Amino acid sequence: MSKIDVMAVIPARYGSSRFPGKALANIRGETLIERLYRTITSSKLIDRAVVATDSDEILSFCRRKGIEVMRTSARHRTGSDRSAEVAQKLGGEIIVSIQADHWGESKSDIEKVIKAMRSDKKINYATFAKRIECEEYLYDPNRVKVIFDRDDIALWFSRFPIPFLQGVNGNRAAQFDYYYHIGVYFFRRDRLLAFHRLPQSRLEKAESLEQLRILENQGRIRIFKINSRIYSIDTRDDLKRLKRTAVT
Repeated sequence: MSKIDVMAVIPARYGSSRFPGKALANIRGETLIERLYRTITSSKLIDRAVVATDSDEILSFCRRKGIEVMRTSARHRTGSDRSAEVAQKLGGEIIVSIQADHWGESKSDIEKVIKAMRSDKKINYATFAKRIECEEYLYDPNRVKVIFDRDDIALWFSRFPIPFLQGVNGNRAAQFDYYYHIGVYFFRRDRLLAFHRLPQSRLEKAESLEQLRILENQGRIRIFKINSRIYSIDTRDDLKRLKRTAVT
C-alpha cells in the first residue's frame, strides 16, 4: 500500500438532537454526504477520503453509493475524535476533517490550506473563517464566531458575538469585521492523535466547541479566510433555506 500523505475524513453521526439524519438530507437529488464526498475526491491533492460513522443507516447508504466508509466507535466525543480513529487505523500525514452537514465547500479552498501546510511545517492546525455580512448570523449561536490576531492565528471561538462593540447602535455586522467559523479542520497527524488523547477541556464543554481544546492546551490554529458560500445544516430550517438558495 502506498503511503497516504493527505487523508480526508467526513465524520458523520445520525443521531443529531436538533436534526437527526441530516447528513442524508437530500438537496436537488443529492445528499449532503454525496456532494461533499464528490468534492473531496475530485482533488488531486487528497490521496484518500473516508466517511467515518457509528450509524448503521449512514454505513449502509455509503456502501450502496460506492462511498468509502469506516465504522468507528460510538463513544467519540467530537468529529475530530472520530477522525483521529481513522488516522490511527489508516494513516495520513495531513488529516482534513470535514463535517458531513456542510454544503458548498470549495476544492480550491481546501487545496490552498494543504499547500500551505506542506510548505510551512509550523502550521499544525488550521481552519476556515468567513466574514459575517448579516446581523442574523452574528446572534445565531449555531454560527460560531472567531477572532484572530494579525498573523491570522485564532485567539478565541464563541457562540456569542465577539468582540462585543460598546456604544454602538444599529447593525453591528456593518460596523466591524466579524467572522464566523467554518467547521473544516486540518491537522498534522501527530497533533490530531495528541488532541484525541486529551480530556475534554472545561471551556470546550461550556461552549460545546471542540477547537477550544486546542487553544486551552496552547495550540495555535491558523485561520484561512475564505469567500466561498458554505452552508451549515444544523436545523430543518437551515435545510429549507438551503433548498431555496443553493446552486449546483
